[in-house]
Amino acid sequence: MASEEFPGWHGTTIIGVKKGGEVVIAGDGQVSLGNTVIKGTARKVRRLSPGGYDIVAGFAGSTADAFALLERLEAKLEATPGQLQRAAVELAKDWRTDKYLQKLEAMLIVSDGKEMYVITGAGDVLEPEHDVTAIGSGGNYALAAGRALMDSDLSAEEIARRAMAIASDICVFTNGSLTVETIR
Repeated sequence: MASEEFPGWHGTTIIGVKKGGEVVIAGDGQVSLGNTVIKGTARKVRRLSPGGYDIVAGFAGSTADAFALLERLEAKLEATPGQLQRAAVELAKDWRTDKYLQKLEAMLIVSDGKEMYVITGAGDVLEPEHDVTAIGSGGNYALAAGRALMDSDLSAEEIARRAMAIASDICVFTNGSLTVETIR
């Protein structure tokens, strides 16, 4: 079924902040169906360790679709150890061209501590400007707040937490129950 056939799946804000030699990816825990909160403590930021390399990924969109993409990303990372950009590009190519994957509705923020990318089903692998990026229903609010805080003395984690707090105050599909992962 296409997403337009569902009665308004919404939710999730994920932010990635790169500052001071570390990358933080944080995500809220709210899952909504229409105007109803289904769950408030979902874990949308995960640590992956394919081939012994540490990767952090956050996802927005359909949970089942995101898990399918995370599994594919892990397989790409195992095939190209230590090459996050190559694995991300290979995933994006598959996602755009494979008939099964084309139906998946999610976005990912991934990082190995050095590089950070947004991966989309349109075939995009985007490296954020200004070392901050965000996706999901409250993504624009978190992005604006994060960018405004980047010149401060705050750490990457403090920026991510404050930006998520601002997004959760504005976006009704985002809550303050955070999962935060740091990678150096």
